[in-house]
Amino acid sequence: MQDEVCKSVDKILSDIKNYGDDALIKYTNKFDSQNISKENICVSREEIENAYKTVDKKFLDVLRRAAENIMFFHEKQKRNSWIVTKENGVILGQKVMALERVGVYVPGGTAAYPSSVLMNVIPAKIAGVKDIVMVTPPLKDGSINSNILVAADIAGVSKIYKIGGAQAVGALAFGTDIIDKVDKVVGPGNVFVAEAKKSVFGYVGIDMIAGPSEILILADGSANPKYIAADLMSQAEHDKLASAILITDSEELSEKVTIELQRQVKTLSRKNIILESLKNYGLIIVTDNIENGIRLSNIIAPEHLELCVREPFSILESIKNAGSIFMGNFAPEPLGDYIAGPNHVLPTSGTARFFSPLSVDDFIKKSSFTYYTRKSFSKVGNDIIKFADIEGLTAHANSVKVRLK
Repeated sequence: MQDEVCKSVDKILSDIKNYGDDALIKYTNKFDSQNISKENICVSREEIENAYKTVDKKFLDVLRRAAENIMFFHEKQKRNSWIVTKENGVILGQKVMALERVGVYVPGGTAAYPSSVLMNVIPAKIAGVKDIVMVTPPLKDGSINSNILVAADIAGVSKIYKIGGAQAVGALAFGTDIIDKVDKVVGPGNVFVAEAKKSVFGYVGIDMIAGPSEILILADGSANPKYIAADLMSQAEHDKLASAILITDSEELSEKVTIELQRQVKTLSRKNIILESLKNYGLIIVTDNIENGIRLSNIIAPEHLELCVREPFSILESIKNAGSIFMGNFAPEPLGDYIAGPNHVLPTSGTARFFSPLSVDDFIKKSSFTYYTRKSFSKVGNDIIKFADIEGLTAHANSVKVRLK
């Protein structure tokens, strides 16, 4: 299966690179909608205004409140350039700059998530990215989900294109006559999108390759089994490959959670997906104490970690590996998905050991700068020559020697 995906993605990317917009329209017509042409591939302002008319007004208010919270959190992540003057006139510094142009991939059709629009676009906007382009697959009639369009407008997207799949990633990475090349591609997608992002890395930057969703709940005897069961299923419903794990030091809690899972799942619309996920990737682990539970959690390095214990802040320092941490009984994972403010684009598959959530940092780059006077340079010149000689780089040494004569 993976070989077939790779071959298909390689062919699509090659065609986009060689044939540009013609290939882009061809694949869009093949996979998504036959109503897309070069003339209407870009979403018009009129389409966005019409979307505002159809979106639920209460949801529109919710979108705006969520955007405010996401902005508030990510504003705290902004970095500043700095400069320092040392002795003898040496000046060192770091210049922080936003990326010029970013492409955001947003799934479309039935998997339309306006929350992902806010989470991917707002940090880029705060970082200072001037041109934020969004791509999203059109529906069969050539339209875009209204909630997606409105979320993009609220977040500050510059342009929206009605394209999806590997062909959209290729267009962003290589550029076409209609779509300018970007510096970085971010956002979730299916296996073809993920493979395309891996393939274009180097032509452009990418955020991360996300795997199936995960939740790990660390709970003691004080936790409410109804809450725990509900939270485990909130992630299991994403995908049959999603992982939901409970680690507890209470045998009684584990038994009550099992009963709650069986009771609550009966009322849920995605029951079959939840049951398949829990069967294959669900787990309840009973440990001797919470400390052992913490050690296990740090080894697993989950995407989402809930601390449903009496005093969650008392163990926060011990948590070393987790994408996003939810503290206490009233901070369920869906709070972070939609409204709290921290980003919901998180490292999966144990990569929280070395990756971080999407942030303002993903949309900036840094350049260092150095200034030495003749006097300050002469003081370190022989040290540089010694380093160069040890490494066998005589031209390096000569670059210094000609200045010391």
